[in-house]
Amino acid sequence: MRVGLIQMRSGTDPAVNLEESTALIRQAAADGTAFLATPETTHLVQKDAEELFEVIRTPEDDPAIPAYAALAKELGITLLIGSLALKIGDHKAVNRSHLFSPAGELLATYDKIHMFDVGLGAGETYSESTNYQAGDRAVLADIQGAKLGLTICYDVRFPHLYRRLAQAGAQIITVPSAFTRPTGKAHWDILLKARAIETGSYVLAPAQGGLHEDGRKTWGHSLVIGPWGDTIAELDHDEPGVLIADLDLKKVETARTRIPALTHDRTISGPI
Repeated sequence: MRVGLIQMRSGTDPAVNLEESTALIRQAAADGTAFLATPETTHLVQKDAEELFEVIRTPEDDPAIPAYAALAKELGITLLIGSLALKIGDHKAVNRSHLFSPAGELLATYDKIHMFDVGLGAGETYSESTNYQAGDRAVLADIQGAKLGLTICYDVRFPHLYRRLAQAGAQIITVPSAFTRPTGKAHWDILLKARAIETGSYVLAPAQGGLHEDGRKTWGHSLVIGPWGDTIAELDHDEPGVLIADLDLKKVETARTRIPALTHDRTISGPI
C-alpha cells in the first residue's frame, strides 16, 4: 500500500487552509498513493479561544467536510483529515478526525480522547479541555484491505489505547499531530517508535510544522514508522510538504509472530 502524509503550517483562515491542503493532497495523489492523511487541526490553528469560536462551525455547517469528501471521490483515494475543530455547543468544540472512502463516503470519525492540559515551562501552557470535549470511543476502520486505528496527537502518550486498537486488528495506526517544539524535540520520534514496537503496527504521523499565524510553534518532522520500530520515511524539517511511503502489511504479521506480546496480557493484583 502506498501512503502519503501531508505536512502543513495551517493558519487562522479555514478557507486558505482548505486551499493549501487540497493542493498538497493533489500532489500526493499524483504519486499513486492509495491512502492519504493530513495533520491535526488541518483547517485551523488558532490558540485564542474567542477567535476560535468566531470561526469554527458545527459538523453540519462546516464547508470543509463536503469539500474533502468530494476531493476523495474525485481523486479516488482514501483520505483521512487528521482533525477539524468543530463547534458542538456554546464555547465547546471537538477535535475530530474524518475518514473518507474513494467514493467520497464518510467511513468513520474519531474524537480525540486525551486532552493536552500541560505546563511546559517558560510560560508555555495548554488547557485543551477548557474548549474541547474529549472523546470516549476507540475507532477502527477498514481501508484498502487493511485495518486502520485512529488516534490524534497527545493520545500517543497513552499506550493502552494503541494496544486496544492493535488487539482489535489494527495494522496501521495514524497519529495526526500538532506537537509543540519542546515536546517534539524531546519525545516525537521515541513515542511513535514505542507505539509501533509495542503493537507491531505501522504508525503514520502527519504533522503541523513551523511558526503559525497565531504565534504557535510546532515541530513538523512527519514520520512513517514500521512495525519493527524502523523509520520507513521522514521529513527532516518543519516546512509544508508531502511524505510518500510504501507499506508491506505482511511485516505486521511477521513482527507480531516474532514477538507475540499482544497475546501475553496478565491480570495483575495487589497495590501499585
